[in-house]
Amino acid sequence: MHDIRMGTPIATPNETVAQHTPMMQQYLRIKSEHPGTLVFYRMGDFYELFFEDAEKAARLLDLTLTQRGASAGNPIRMAGVPHHAVEQYLAKLVKLGESVAICEQIGDPATSKGPVERKVMRVVTPGTLTDAALLSDKSDVYLLAMSVGHNRRGVATTVGLAWLNLASGALRLAEVVPGQVAAALERIRPAEILVSDTASDTNHDSLTTGTGAVTRVPAWHFDVVSGTQRLCDQLNVASLDGFGAQALASACGAAGALLLYAAATQGQQLRHVRSLKVESESEYIGLDPATRRNLELTETLRGTESPTLCSLLDTCCTTMGSRLLRHWLHHPPRDAAIAEARQQAIGALLDAPATASLDALRTALRQISDIERITGRLALLSARPRDLSSLRDTFIALPALRTQIAPLAGASDSLARIDLSLAPPMDCVELLTRAIAPEPAAMVRDGGVIARGYDADLDELRDISENCGQFLIDLETRERARTGIPNLRVEYNKVHGFYIEVTRGQTDKVPDDYRRRQTLKNAERYITPELKTFEDKALSAQERALAREKSLYDALLQALLPFIADCQRVASALAELDLLAAFAERARALDWVAPAFSGSAGIEIEQGRHPVVEAQVEQFIANDCTLSHERKLLLITGPNMGGKSTFMRQTALIALLAYVGSYVPARRARFGPIDRIFTRIGAADDLAGGRSTFMVEMTEAAAILNDATPQSLVLMDEIGRGTSTFDGLALAWAIARHLLAHNGCHTLFATHYFELTQLPAEFPQAANVHLSAVEHGHGIVFLHAVEEGPANQSYGLQVAQLAGVPSAVIRAARRHLAHLEQQSVAQDTPQLDLFAAPLQLEDTNDEPEAGQVPQHHAAIEKLRAVDVDGLSARDALQLLYELQDLASAPDAGH
Repeated sequence: MHDIRMGTPIATPNETVAQHTPMMQQYLRIKSEHPGTLVFYRMGDFYELFFEDAEKAARLLDLTLTQRGASAGNPIRMAGVPHHAVEQYLAKLVKLGESVAICEQIGDPATSKGPVERKVMRVVTPGTLTDAALLSDKSDVYLLAMSVGHNRRGVATTVGLAWLNLASGALRLAEVVPGQVAAALERIRPAEILVSDTASDTNHDSLTTGTGAVTRVPAWHFDVVSGTQRLCDQLNVASLDGFGAQALASACGAAGALLLYAAATQGQQLRHVRSLKVESESEYIGLDPATRRNLELTETLRGTESPTLCSLLDTCCTTMGSRLLRHWLHHPPRDAAIAEARQQAIGALLDAPATASLDALRTALRQISDIERITGRLALLSARPRDLSSLRDTFIALPALRTQIAPLAGASDSLARIDLSLAPPMDCVELLTRAIAPEPAAMVRDGGVIARGYDADLDELRDISENCGQFLIDLETRERARTGIPNLRVEYNKVHGFYIEVTRGQTDKVPDDYRRRQTLKNAERYITPELKTFEDKALSAQERALAREKSLYDALLQALLPFIADCQRVASALAELDLLAAFAERARALDWVAPAFSGSAGIEIEQGRHPVVEAQVEQFIANDCTLSHERKLLLITGPNMGGKSTFMRQTALIALLAYVGSYVPARRARFGPIDRIFTRIGAADDLAGGRSTFMVEMTEAAAILNDATPQSLVLMDEIGRGTSTFDGLALAWAIARHLLAHNGCHTLFATHYFELTQLPAEFPQAANVHLSAVEHGHGIVFLHAVEEGPANQSYGLQVAQLAGVPSAVIRAARRHLAHLEQQSVAQDTPQLDLFAAPLQLEDTNDEPEAGQVPQHHAAIEKLRAVDVDGLSARDALQLLYELQDLASAPDAGH
């Protein structure tokens, strides 16, 4: 956790700044303004770190820790990184949750009488990344601020959230109750969270556990009044009513802290933050953290990014489309009209004429650059030359792209809107075409960025520099003729500049106007007044050309700022078009169909398939799923490994895909309204939180029972298995009954408790289905087909055998199972409670009847103790002799 108070100097502990050298005084002053960050202090070609920063950076980055000189009587510990490779070190630090202040030289070393003036130009934190080298191409980075609202009794009632994607300028607000914070953070996945540093807000620690880096800022940053005004100033409006945010006091306070912090890290205004979106819980289908993990939308349960639903769908041609895909998957809208509009666009793309084919469109999209992030860097005045050339080339490609969309605009309102949004800002295109070279250098300091013809002064300076070669050739020819020295050479190097070189033995022919510049072993080097004049002009021309180019480039960035809104409009349209085209490609390649929507509750899936599993296996068995008012709960039985979990997950994924706007893996599908999707799948403990596997299971079950509505889809797998058999059975029965009688939600309820299959007799809205399997010898063949009715057995031993459990264990288990089944048939024996008082058995002295073997016969006891599977032939024969002796003994039964 960082404690950042930007702009608030702190005293250096245990010593006064005046005791240090002038340079260390400068460093300590800058460091005091950024106490919670590592300071990269520019010295020549390196960024240096000092004292504690050096020790920390050496440990985190595996740098060499050195010691040089002393200040205030103490040695100066140092560690450094080359300035040209700083991005790779910043990337590593940011991944570790660290923040870095970049301190640059802004003074001129030639005119500085003391230490060169330095200034922190920007602060790099986990949530404020904009550099391409620090960002993942396919995922967004969010900075989030959290402000807790309290009632008059000091009880937290609301939590205001404001989060910003600094790379694109997208700003959003929301207010949630404290119990929904974890779900909101799981959905947003911020890289950095800003919280108040006041002691009364220590509950932030529990709210943000397991999320991004947490940074504490002064409490006054969250003031509601100043935050609201700061938000209005940022958006250039008089009121937030037009955004629906005026009543969100806590969220506006969070937004104020967010904007203040983000602007401070960048050292300038956030020109590209021009709009605001308020999100409400009712806008999207609710997905709690457990559901997002269990459905493996963008991350597997093992923490990898593949294979997931996102990795399967992501055939986007641009990184903007890939990022939008992740956003859509985590924000499926409840409004079916939005999904229908997207599916209409997909249908139009699939039915496109040959002149506007899907493949041709996707080929054109592959030439598009990531102008969303380029626009962000442009707004922050950090865009590099190749960013601008990429922006120019993308704008030039837009008219050809629009000609491919135009024939489809009549078939889809979404495509018609996208077509209009792709109109390039022609003034911006003209300016970029005139100003930027066709293939500019990577950095302005390298030169060759501004195009010829854009500035006459720059062209003149370049001509001087570029004509150096011809001037030297002409001068060499003239001087050879004038002096009669045939091997005279006119050359240049960076150390000594321009010179005329004459070999030994020819120096007597040197004219009087030659002035000696350098003596070598076999030659002398001279300078002439004419060459000196040219040298001054040529060398200064190079320096002046670079300075002029830097000035022109800075002015160009300022001139492009009015086009930020146009760039954002085009970027948004390109991302949506790319994602819709990717959905169309997936639908065609994977044989998916457009689902239908209905106002009546229910789910009908005919021949549905799990999208991710299908891509990983050679053959996938498709299954139907029908849920309606008359069929609310499906009790799913069948063997482990039989496909119950896959069937449940595929139903949820198909529903989610439908509401995202994609086609779905089924022969036919229809969906009624869905407000939330819940899952209770798998077994995992929470050791850090002090919760056992069963406690986690019951906590998730409680959330479902408390929040599920008749429009919710609930997946419950093996509820109650974490405790004793009868306890678990009782809980599973009661939970299933409650879901039917009180929640009324659509439920897939997988269980191994065969007793639950009697539930439909009490509730006609429940139905039994099972995953079929057949035995083959002592093995099992899974058919993965969903059939009506309950399963006839669990096949647990066969699955254990497939898992590699030793044969001896399987045989022993099979014998014991037969014994248990025989006992259950012979007598109604209740399960013993481990915590109940011991049973009091009657003491009888009844003698066994004639010919009956006593229950405690010694031979019987020995036989029960034998491990039959472990006996050798010799041991078995010996055992028979021993048993015969025991059985023959007259008092063996006593």
